[in-house]
Amino acid sequence: MSQITKAGIFSIVGRPNVGKSTLTNALCGVKVAIVSNKPQTTRTRITGVLNSGDCQLIFLDTPGLHKPRTRLGETMVRVVNETVADVDTAVLVVEPVARIGIPEQMLIDKIREYRLPAVLVINKIDTVKKENLLEVMAAYQNACPFDAVVPVSASRGEGLDELLAELKKHCQPSPQLFPDGMVSDQPERQLVAEIIREKLLMALDKEVPHGIAVEIEKYIEREDGLMEIGAVIYCERRSHKGIVIGKNGAMLKKVGAEARAEIEQMLDARVFLELWVKVKEDWRNNLNQIRSMGLFDEP
Repeated sequence: MSQITKAGIFSIVGRPNVGKSTLTNALCGVKVAIVSNKPQTTRTRITGVLNSGDCQLIFLDTPGLHKPRTRLGETMVRVVNETVADVDTAVLVVEPVARIGIPEQMLIDKIREYRLPAVLVINKIDTVKKENLLEVMAAYQNACPFDAVVPVSASRGEGLDELLAELKKHCQPSPQLFPDGMVSDQPERQLVAEIIREKLLMALDKEVPHGIAVEIEKYIEREDGLMEIGAVIYCERRSHKGIVIGKNGAMLKKVGAEARAEIEQMLDARVFLELWVKVKEDWRNNLNQIRSMGLFDEP
């Protein structure tokens, strides 16, 4: 029997590449969001779920707040703003820098506008001396009355117990919102597509990754237990198609092998994975194509 009697919904917000998805995965204890060192890896709102004691914590991992240059970027920023307005508590993730940038100030303004309880998470503390954190804490506490300030290293698991204890204080009496065993609201097909995109982000550089999208066209479980998965990789320019495929198909084979290994681990099944590469010119500025890929909903 579940012992859940309280719940809290938390938006994980911040500028791109501060470690929001790494933090979400670390708190949930499993991978619910892909990570890479590329900005704007997360494109949509992703829900992670953690049951801890009598609390169910729902984490909404959001795209990084940035200045949009495409229609997709505008959609990502809208997702951030809507998520901040639609939760119990905001979790602002920042780097250990004693200067509040424009994205951070915009999010602080939103938090104050909606009068949201807020927790400040200073991530990547393993990259600075501990005494430098006091200056960072002071800068942010002067800008916003945070309920708590918690230094962490999401990649190393440092400070997570302290953060979880603070977040539990924000949980309110509630029935259980997600069933036992459910760690994300993403369907398996979407998780598979995101794993493939993550491997592409890790393998490619410069501007190519930002114009990449992955769509699952075939997802069949055979009687012998083998999963047949067919995925289309879309890129924005014809010149990018050759880069994604690589010389003699080497890049596509590398991405496919790495993705298949992780997908098999996630699904606990053998996987036959086929990848195709197609061109959709300037798809990030086409709302119909963005919508067809599941990256946009009408407000």
